[in-house]
Amino acid sequence: MIVVLKPDSKKKDIELVIKKIHDLGFTPHPITGIKRTVVGAIGDDRGKYRLEILQNLPCVEKLVPILQPYKLASSEFKKRKSVVRVKEAVFGMRHFGIIAGPCSVESERQIIETAVLVKKSGAKMLRGGAYKPRTSPYSFQGLEKEGIRLLAKAREVSGLPFVTEVINPEHVKQVAEEADMLQIGARNVQNFSLLKEAGRSGRPVLLKRGMATTIQEFLMSAEYILSEGCKNVVLCERGIRTFETSTRFTLDISAIPVIHERSHLPIIVDPSHAAGSRVYVGSLVKAAVGAGADGIIVEVHPEPKRAVSDAAQTLDPKAFRALMKDIQLLAEVLKRSL
Repeated sequence: MIVVLKPDSKKKDIELVIKKIHDLGFTPHPITGIKRTVVGAIGDDRGKYRLEILQNLPCVEKLVPILQPYKLASSEFKKRKSVVRVKEAVFGMRHFGIIAGPCSVESERQIIETAVLVKKSGAKMLRGGAYKPRTSPYSFQGLEKEGIRLLAKAREVSGLPFVTEVINPEHVKQVAEEADMLQIGARNVQNFSLLKEAGRSGRPVLLKRGMATTIQEFLMSAEYILSEGCKNVVLCERGIRTFETSTRFTLDISAIPVIHERSHLPIIVDPSHAAGSRVYVGSLVKAAVGAGADGIIVEVHPEPKRAVSDAAQTLDPKAFRALMKDIQLLAEVLKRSL
């Protein structure tokens, strides 16, 4: 339920409404706008009838039910689009954020060299996997703690904040001590224990869509993170599994306008995992910009052919520089800020 306060409501009125919502067994989520304040009352739907008593408060203008099963993530709850800032990287509204880096952290030289290269080309954030969930138990599983240390060193050298994946609830606190943003990968999109822990971490969260996840299920996963107090969530469309085998996954470009309609959360695109081949990455990026995405996360490596994971879909520095020029041109036409 959304409690809409009257335009002339004072601070004490807002505090009273928040207290009443607490007393009724719900969690209040106040949003202060330019003209008025609304307070979301989130909790067990079975007891929502109890909230009707709030209508009797003099400062309350009206109660508006949230019809979607996802509450905090819905555009009903928050009309104004959210903007997520991670230092210089900004996602949402007119901002187009660019995250680039290798699939896996392999060595100090590799990650620092990549960070310096992508920053020079215009990236605002570094990506790199330290903990790697792999389909095969025999594939490279990442450098783990050492990988986090190397990412922190690359940040120190380049000035770029970094995002890295967490795959175990027990690792969240440790990774959050260093990472600027936590990533929940496609395989963990419905790992609800992990989602909750990430929501409590105090860090922004990048949530990737699962390969067989509907948009409603995707937004419900975001709801788990938001319900734990995290207000900075960026969604990521990375391709879904279909009958098509020409690409690694099928990039659901239509998810971008659908999510913009249904949610206030920013959504970016991962063209590398969708394509599975560097040949197609540039075209998918352009499609994402045109469809209204709020950014991209793309794989870049100084020597892609030597990459220990996802070599086929990884761009080299020259290709990334060329891609950035194309993005800049499109962004100017669409009045987006990089």
